[in-house]
Amino acid sequence: MKKLILLAITGVIAFGIGFEINQLYFYGRQPVQPINFSHKIHAGDNKIPCLYCHVFAERSRVSGVPNEQRCMGCHKVIKTESPEIKKLTAYWNAKKPIPWIKVHNLPDYVYFPHKRHIRAGVWCTSCHGDVPSMSRIKRVSSLKMGWCLRCHERRGNKNGKDCWTCHK
Repeated sequence: MKKLILLAITGVIAFGIGFEINQLYFYGRQPVQPINFSHKIHAGDNKIPCLYCHVFAERSRVSGVPNEQRCMGCHKVIKTESPEIKKLTAYWNAKKPIPWIKVHNLPDYVYFPHKRHIRAGVWCTSCHGDVPSMSRIKRVSSLKMGWCLRCHERRGNKNGKDCWTCHK
């Protein structure tokens, strides 16, 4: 009986760990953010380019999440009475960063340089999907190794096929 209970507990723990890994690394992830930021309004309706807010994508490994100053550049005067902009303003006034929940997360052992892909003409939508139509950002790609390799093959890219390109 003790073995059965131990086995059941182990199964529940393994399921929990698997569930958490799925939430962190697999597609379909669409967490509720601390501020209901709409890419549909910003990138879609208002046609703000990705690189206006994600300024590090052209010159860094990461694209970067815009800081409160970038947002407040517009929202000091635009939609100031909106409940979501009031949340933004509260973070700004408190000098605290917004605790965004990462949607597109890769394991630490994966080296993915955004700048290299941008310079090669790979559009943001290639990996992130039709972001301008998303009210809440959602991971639409698995971001697994096979998915990346298939993209490199489709583009005829010989670079990126050895292990050391992505695994540093």
